[in-house]
Amino acid sequence: MRIDVVTLFPGIVEPALGESMIGRARARGIVDIRVVDLRDYADGRHRITDDYQFGGGSGMVLKPEPLVAAVSALRTEVARVILMDPRGPVFTQRTAATLAAERHLILLAGRYEGVDERVAALTGAALLSIGDYVVTGGELPALVVADAVTRLLPGALGGEEAATRESFASGLLEPPQYTRPEEFMGAKVPGVLLSGDHARIARWRRRQALWLTWRRRPDLLAEAGLTPDEWTLVERFERGQTPDDLEDDGHGRDSAG
Repeated sequence: MRIDVVTLFPGIVEPALGESMIGRARARGIVDIRVVDLRDYADGRHRITDDYQFGGGSGMVLKPEPLVAAVSALRTEVARVILMDPRGPVFTQRTAATLAAERHLILLAGRYEGVDERVAALTGAALLSIGDYVVTGGELPALVVADAVTRLLPGALGGEEAATRESFASGLLEPPQYTRPEEFMGAKVPGVLLSGDHARIARWRRRQALWLTWRRRPDLLAEAGLTPDEWTLVERFERGQTPDDLEDDGHGRDSAG
């Protein structure tokens, strides 16, 4: 996959792309991420990329000419153009999975008061937001998208199953995780995780994920593809039971404790 990030501030983006998982994925050729300076596509001696708003108003707006020129120069036959914009639909794990199937993404990072409205229409860019809050520019949102997409590419993560176990990958939040020591300041690792019974551990993790999602993000349950037995567990949670009140009966089912 190739990802182009078009920005007025390459210095914000490039350092983050050299670290951790995304840096390793770039080094190994799993993803080709290029940081593009918008000023390289601005005309004139001063390479102006923004101007005052028509109709008045505070703040500057990015001009259409540099952005359209950048997209035209970078576009390939398989490119998908995305403008980071708070008016767009909110980025989700499902969106990340969809974008990970693309071969070329062009991410446009807005700045100041926004981007000239004609840019999206002239480039065919889809709008995308990372949440209902305000940040200074589109660089951080573009990095969020690039990171979430890259980790879904084959070979990007150390463990090939890691991406499928994370929060939202299954439609539920991720279950609790523990490491050594087995006891710390009186708090112990749940015994099931020390049992060596992988089937029982998998059932415990699924039950815990269901519990945490019900408590913290119940809006996710409707789209999580729950089984009838899992909906029964949700009903038990609603009646006041917790995962600690449920005992594994040894046959992959849960019964009330």
